[in-house]
Amino acid sequence: MKTLLTITIVTILALWAAPGSFAQTDAVQKKVVITVKNVEDPSAAAVFPPASIIAPVAVFQEYRIGPSDILNISVLQPQQLGSDVTVTPDGRITFPYIGTVTVKGYTLDEIQDIIQKRLADGYMKYPVVAVSLKESHSRRFFVYGAVAKSGAYDIEENMTALRGISMAGGFTQFGSSSRVKILRPKKGSRGYDVIKVNVKDIMDGVADADPAIEQGDIIVVSEGIF
Repeated sequence: MKTLLTITIVTILALWAAPGSFAQTDAVQKKVVITVKNVEDPSAAAVFPPASIIAPVAVFQEYRIGPSDILNISVLQPQQLGSDVTVTPDGRITFPYIGTVTVKGYTLDEIQDIIQKRLADGYMKYPVVAVSLKESHSRRFFVYGAVAKSGAYDIEENMTALRGISMAGGFTQFGSSSRVKILRPKKGSRGYDVIKVNVKDIMDGVADADPAIEQGDIIVVSEGIF
């Protein structure tokens, strides 16, 4: 039996990041309509978008906004209104008509819903609001020790220890590729968990040798013993 199946993916967040700067990330909304005329035909599966296209949606739905993040907020109807806003240290933003809004700890979808409801409460009739993450600055890690540029860096997508060291300019002439560690803040208590990293193993393709970087991680590169 042949059936007609139409699937609409309303929003896909397609990400682009300039090398070395997650701060340049743009969230682009796209609408994709897929029609499958014969679901019994195995070849019909080819019309579905690959997982790599759909995956970013879940990533950004789960992202929680923090201080210093920059949001793009657009009112699409009944009148067009747009603004880039920076989250204050206490986790708030200011938007026309509705004033101050607390956004720290909320997802983009949640913020969109909050602004939309507040605009509808006496300011606009049936407002349609879109909220996207323009720049991320609240999720940071740190690199110290025998690297060219010690300091704090924004966490980019798929950030790992090797990429973090690269962002810090790489090793100095005294930096040791076998004496690298990550200090990860313990959850619910003081102190750090220590994760040892061997860059030589990473370069040799050893599985799981290049750990993912999490918010608050400190990469420490020690000097070699001569």
